[in-house]
Amino acid sequence: MFGRRRKNESLGLPPQSDARCRPKTWGWLATFGLALIAAVASQLPALAAVSWSNDYGFRFATLQHMTGDGVAAITLVYVSTPVQVGLLFWFARLRRSSAVEYLALTLPRKRDMPVLLLSAAVLAAASDGLSWLLGKNLVTSFQHDIYRSAASAGAQVWLWLAVVIVAPIGEEILFRGFLFRGWQRSSGDAWIAIGATAVLWAIVHVQYDPLVIGEILVAGLVLGWVRWRTRSTISTILLHSVLNAGGMAETYFRLRG
Repeated sequence: MFGRRRKNESLGLPPQSDARCRPKTWGWLATFGLALIAAVASQLPALAAVSWSNDYGFRFATLQHMTGDGVAAITLVYVSTPVQVGLLFWFARLRRSSAVEYLALTLPRKRDMPVLLLSAAVLAAASDGLSWLLGKNLVTSFQHDIYRSAASAGAQVWLWLAVVIVAPIGEEILFRGFLFRGWQRSSGDAWIAIGATAVLWAIVHVQYDPLVIGEILVAGLVLGWVRWRTRSTISTILLHSVLNAGGMAETYFRLRG
């Protein structure tokens, strides 16, 4: 065994034991299909919970009334996220690998912290700077509406937790965890995975106008690069949380003013 390991190393090949232990991944289409199943399956009970709690009934034609409803947004996040994350963990385990390893849920290294801090500062400054140059409000109408309605219901703390902690966990495990793992199959695929996950992540934010969706696309590219650079989805969860906390703080001070 030792001799075979040394021979592989001399040829520039990975040790045979390492190759056998390397985690398997789902294919390109299977990764997308399973991610879609997890996303849709998690939304169904969430939408049902919101419809029931707000007397909307189960007529999906009335779901537009939920837009801007802070309590509805809180319910959607808290119900859908555990279901989605649970399904993704199960799909990862089906590849006979550790789900934590498959989804890259490892702590960032100390040397990665400057990357996270710099990325957060650049993204926040670029987003606010562009909005200011174009004469746009820093706080979108969607942010304003959900915060005001949640405040009216006495649910500000739950909204903060949903936006700053729960939502980043669910979104990052889906996009920079499961999808990224399935689509970044070699070092040459890195930018394909970064770009594809960023585009999909931007598309799902249909509650915003095109300018904000464009900003989300850029943020997604940075998050994907951070995921590749640090090899950690927890890094992107932290960065995502910081960005969302900044947006919530801006909304808070805007409403107080």
